[in-house]
Amino acid sequence: MSTSAPARPFEPDFAAAAKDAVLSGVIALGIFGPLVGLRTTQNMSNQLIVESHWGLVAIIVGIVAVGRFVLRAFVFPRMAMWKAQPKVESTAEPSFLRRNIKTIGLVFLLFYPVIIVSMLGYQQSIKWVDNFGIQILIYVMLGWGLNIVVGLAGLLDLGYVAFYAVGAYSYALLATHFGLSFWILLPLAGILAAMWGIILGFPVLRLRGDYLAIVTLAFGEIIRLVLINWRELTNGSAGISSIPKVDLFGWITFNVADPNYVGKVFGLANSSAYYKIFLYYLILALALLTAFVTIRLRRMPIGRAWEALREDEVACRSLGINTTNTKLTAFAIGAMFGGFAGSFFAARQGFVSPESFVFLESAVIVAIVVLGGMGSMIGVAIAAVAMIGGTEILRELSFLKVVFGSDFNPDLFRMLIFGLAMVTIMVWKPRGFVGQREPTAFLTERKAVSGSLVQEGHG
Repeated sequence: MSTSAPARPFEPDFAAAAKDAVLSGVIALGIFGPLVGLRTTQNMSNQLIVESHWGLVAIIVGIVAVGRFVLRAFVFPRMAMWKAQPKVESTAEPSFLRRNIKTIGLVFLLFYPVIIVSMLGYQQSIKWVDNFGIQILIYVMLGWGLNIVVGLAGLLDLGYVAFYAVGAYSYALLATHFGLSFWILLPLAGILAAMWGIILGFPVLRLRGDYLAIVTLAFGEIIRLVLINWRELTNGSAGISSIPKVDLFGWITFNVADPNYVGKVFGLANSSAYYKIFLYYLILALALLTAFVTIRLRRMPIGRAWEALREDEVACRSLGINTTNTKLTAFAIGAMFGGFAGSFFAARQGFVSPESFVFLESAVIVAIVVLGGMGSMIGVAIAAVAMIGGTEILRELSFLKVVFGSDFNPDLFRMLIFGLAMVTIMVWKPRGFVGQREPTAFLTERKAVSGSLVQEGHG
């Protein structure tokens, strides 16, 4: 009877990894070969010419194959080893950074424009304050609004961009036709978006899962098609332009021709950076308001009802909770914050069109919530910074045209890197950046079970 040494658990299987790498490379070749390798153009004689870019296809296939080999041979075994190890609670005192991470983050957000302006000056700082400050905070606010519906109530909403569009068009139409102030239209846009949230909520009261996602997706497309085809009201695909800027309650404006222009009031040189800095602090205040309201609601009975609905709707109903009101309040409050963000977006852009509210926007917002960790405020904020900030950084990849030639498309490469990064993150952290889902009420003490903190009662 021969005895052999047992196989080491979680040992890399290079043969299986190579097989997976080859299969992934073949699939990538089948997908990117026609899309990237073959392109059609027209010459001066209006003849169709097919150009080949097999070098770029080879690079993409190589990246996919090598990435799959590394995942299968090294990452997956290491993850399995980590999961098999017993959980040991650390009794060490948390570091200064972990204990004060929220305070440090808030201070950085408050002084971010000051830091950028002091480093780059007013004119050069516009891009960084706008693209990396305002843009990220808009999606943080949208993510926190959708987090109420998806993360807390467990209702998969793929048409959240519809409420974003309602808020933007409400401000654009009422400001251009009636000359109303932003401070009046901001709450009005939120109320109108909340009404549409209730209108969406009624037909989907009995739906769950995939069926709910399909209906909400259709709702978002209906709103977009209405904006395109109701030309008498929305001006169709041409959109609405010349939307008034935001002012500080009429005391200070940002139009150079006005006597109370901010530069004239404070004796500063004319610059468009003042308006960007003002918009930054405005969206920061709106985002913090969203966070404050969400945190307070989670500690109230309605917030606990949302969490109960997310965990088990049947058990929630058996406890006597009115699931109809619970769902409608989740849709209405989440839509209200989407309307706030939409009205700010219209004021910031000065122009709105249906092209700004396509399904891709809803997909990005849902991805932010899922990647960040459903129900986690900090996780959603981190995911928004990673996704939106990372996308803006990848836009600066124009130097790759020097490497791959003038026909290289940076947008395609950016989306490829972005997609690979999302796949890697979901493999590494399947529950999101902050995947720990913590209830708001406890009977006696907290107890960790399956990665979630639950309550341990007695009796």
